[in-house]
Amino acid sequence: MLMLVPYILVFAAFVLYPVLYGLWLARHPASYATLIADPIFLRTVVNTLVFLVIAINVKMVLALLLSGFFMTPRWWIKVLALIFILPWALPSIPTILSVRFMLNPEWGIVNSTIFRLTLEDGPNWLNDPRLALTLAMLVHIWKALPFWTVILTAGRLAIPTELYEAAAIDGASAWQRFRFITWPSTRTLYLTCTLLSTIWTLGDFNSVYLLTGGGPADLTHVLATLGIRYLRLDQVDLYMAAVVCALPFVLPLVYFMTKRLSR
Repeated sequence: MLMLVPYILVFAAFVLYPVLYGLWLARHPASYATLIADPIFLRTVVNTLVFLVIAINVKMVLALLLSGFFMTPRWWIKVLALIFILPWALPSIPTILSVRFMLNPEWGIVNSTIFRLTLEDGPNWLNDPRLALTLAMLVHIWKALPFWTVILTAGRLAIPTELYEAAAIDGASAWQRFRFITWPSTRTLYLTCTLLSTIWTLGDFNSVYLLTGGGPADLTHVLATLGIRYLRLDQVDLYMAAVVCALPFVLPLVYFMTKRLSR
């Protein structure tokens, strides 16, 4: 018991106390009424749902397809895999800020290349809310895709090769081998990864804030970044209310995640 005391004290000071204090700040019903009346909040909820539905499904489907590609026994596949994993391995701040600098409408490399090729100015990539949110989703997919590809590749490696050899002898096509061998063997892993990815994506602060800052005009915020807007306006109660409003998204996912992992 004495060995547990330091851990309990650290947990109470840096986890339990901040959570309880935040809930205490967000205890007033008026804060939620003000939050719901703010059109930026409603836009943020829509942005969050769009971000989750599109980014997670595109990311996981691509990871499943690429996991099969990286199973190919070629020497150059191993070299390509090392390059492919770099976006996930490198820190988020310098990589995402580099993308933001590349998309600068005046001196970014993207618009400079467009001007050299077409003699026309490129678009202001981050000034259109829909385009900016799309780019944030692409950055999120680019950063997270290598990790999930590695996980699903490991799942494929656990499938006995004898099953594929028997299917090849029976004349099964590539689609039939995937449908009747690969997918049944990796389905549980795929669904578990999707749940975990949803939880992590909901809390992804970097992809949106470092790329767009929530702009233009606070129209690309997601729930993970909305609180910064209220902190800038010195509205701490609304900041905590926005955090609490994210709990209905998180808690069911955590519940299903723990149920699946406990099987």
